[in-house]
Amino acid sequence: MMTAIIAVVSCTTEKKEPVNPFFTEWQTPFGVPPFDQIKNENYMPAADSAITLAKAEIEAITSSTEAPTFKNTIAAYDRGGQLLNKVAFVFYAQTSANTNDTLEALQMELAPKMAAFTDEVLLNAALFQRIKAIYDNRANENLNDEEMFLLENLYKGFVRNGALLNSTDQETLKKLNQEISKLTVKFSQNVLAETNDFKLVIDNEADLAGLPESVITNAAEMAEADSLMGKWVFTTQKPSMIPFLQYADNRDLRKKLYDAYLNRGNNHNQYDNNQVLADLVRLRADRAKLLGYKTHAALNLENRMAKTPENVLNLLNNLLGRSLPVAGRERDEMQKIIDSEGGKFKLEPHDWWYYAEKLRKSKYDLDENELRPYFSLDNARDGVFAVANKLYGITFTRIENIPLPHPDAQAFEVKEADGRHLGVLYMDFFPRESKRQGAWCGGYRDHRVLDGKEITPIVTIVGNFTPPAGDEPALLSLDDVNTLFHEFGHGLQGLFSKNTYSSTTTARDIVELPSQIMEHWATNPEVLKMYARHYKTGEVMPDALIEKIKNSTYFNTGFDNVEIMAASLLDMAYYSLEAPVNVDVQKFEKETMKKIGLIPEIEPRYRSTYFLHMIDGYDAGYYVYTWAAVLDNDAFEAFKEKGIFDQATAASFRKNILEKMGTMDAEQMYLNFRGREPKIDALLKNRGLN
Repeated sequence: MMTAIIAVVSCTTEKKEPVNPFFTEWQTPFGVPPFDQIKNENYMPAADSAITLAKAEIEAITSSTEAPTFKNTIAAYDRGGQLLNKVAFVFYAQTSANTNDTLEALQMELAPKMAAFTDEVLLNAALFQRIKAIYDNRANENLNDEEMFLLENLYKGFVRNGALLNSTDQETLKKLNQEISKLTVKFSQNVLAETNDFKLVIDNEADLAGLPESVITNAAEMAEADSLMGKWVFTTQKPSMIPFLQYADNRDLRKKLYDAYLNRGNNHNQYDNNQVLADLVRLRADRAKLLGYKTHAALNLENRMAKTPENVLNLLNNLLGRSLPVAGRERDEMQKIIDSEGGKFKLEPHDWWYYAEKLRKSKYDLDENELRPYFSLDNARDGVFAVANKLYGITFTRIENIPLPHPDAQAFEVKEADGRHLGVLYMDFFPRESKRQGAWCGGYRDHRVLDGKEITPIVTIVGNFTPPAGDEPALLSLDDVNTLFHEFGHGLQGLFSKNTYSSTTTARDIVELPSQIMEHWATNPEVLKMYARHYKTGEVMPDALIEKIKNSTYFNTGFDNVEIMAASLLDMAYYSLEAPVNVDVQKFEKETMKKIGLIPEIEPRYRSTYFLHMIDGYDAGYYVYTWAAVLDNDAFEAFKEKGIFDQATAASFRKNILEKMGTMDAEQMYLNFRGREPKIDALLKNRGLN
């Protein structure tokens, strides 16, 4: 008895280590991650344990004495790795949107571990033999369409990742993958560091001439946050940089800021990305050759709609050829403005935004500052919600008492028209030093069916919009509004997914269709009447202003198209090099731009040393925005034919595109929706290139 009492006392006084949140079932609303409980020190132990568990799950499959079947091999493989997915979803989302020195160090440590684990799975001979046996016998497996698609792509994925290589070549492949994984992390971290390191500090109020008051207020608040009282700070984050380039009268300062943006990763310091990129291009070319492909582009395009680099180049060069004369005319019109004002200089890249804004005013009587008061962030957000409601009947309800990935974030429950829970949507809008540049849509949990139970998605939309300034709310530019609608389109696809299995295969070419088609609603006159209200008066945007937006549809279209074609062709040029590759990044970029005939007044949308898309999954794939533009313009014609809020068309788009993403051949998905193959006509018309 005394022993028992002593034992109880001992247990009650013993100090317990806190439980790692990843090892528990999350008792949060809708099972979202408990962000407030997850600490930096939780990630690596959880990842290590998850990898060990995933290996054991693979071992259970390969050691089975039963003949391989879809259920005991493919479905079992798909079911595995749940803990690893749980950790990875949170970790990678946070390193993108809320990183710190500790997380960056963990990212460098985890990258080679994840690459090694992936190789161990994809090069597991016993696992591949079971998959191959099922693949070879697939006609007798009695599979449904989703299961057949999963099986075929799983088999091809193993082959494309070295399953048929001999053991010596597989070891070489592992080393290549290790090096590539570390370099991709290094490249991204360098860009973030360079972006955060530069600040244009202005201490002379005269240098603010031309800038709108809201931009000045925001710059003053940024300076105050940096303890630079009485000064103004501008950064290479686009919400800070673009308004400065558009309106600042001081040409030297515009050049200084734009040059800092262009030269990120190219400053010959510890964050220099020239050699990092050169090594990545070399290693990816070596890897493609080892796997039996002519180039990295040939390898990546094989399972996409484009199929070959030649098809990509045909599209890009066609549009570039149509766009360059338009951009040339835009340049000439701006040069006339410079000359008429007595400027004794030729238009340069850092001048484009400033004189384009003057051209917009003179040609269309439209000043973007007229638009911003009608595009408060809350109104634009509610506007995109309203569009989704009219199309699909879904609703969005703010959730207050729920863990947030960052204090800036908002959370919404998304419900079907009948009130059924569809998913959770996070939205995180403002720039910060812990967040990478740009805008994107990601997730903390994907849709799937597990043990007959539907697992609902948790989606996050992340942006870098201009924050509130002074008494003003966050006011968006027209480009910001399009970006919000764009990323929301990705969000809809994630929310509407109906995949049974977590293993999906989506052709990159169609990924941007759900996002880009949403942009067509953003500035439609009927839609603007729904959400574009003056933040002070509540007044709906006047018809005259809506007409100006409509009339300026083709504004700067030459620049926009040339800029993106140049970046897309630069990406393709790097990854069309055949091994062995030894590239001088600056020289190669210059020669490539000369070869395509890029006019000197325009830089590619992304230059080599900060071209994150080319590193993080859009390698030999930045073209997909243009490929998808053919699809989205053609697809929107289907809505226009019946009415932009035709619910039957929306239901078909949801059923055939949004729900099927990753579970069906992309071309077949589009055919099922449109009833025919896509045509380029609508794209050419809408961009003024026909």
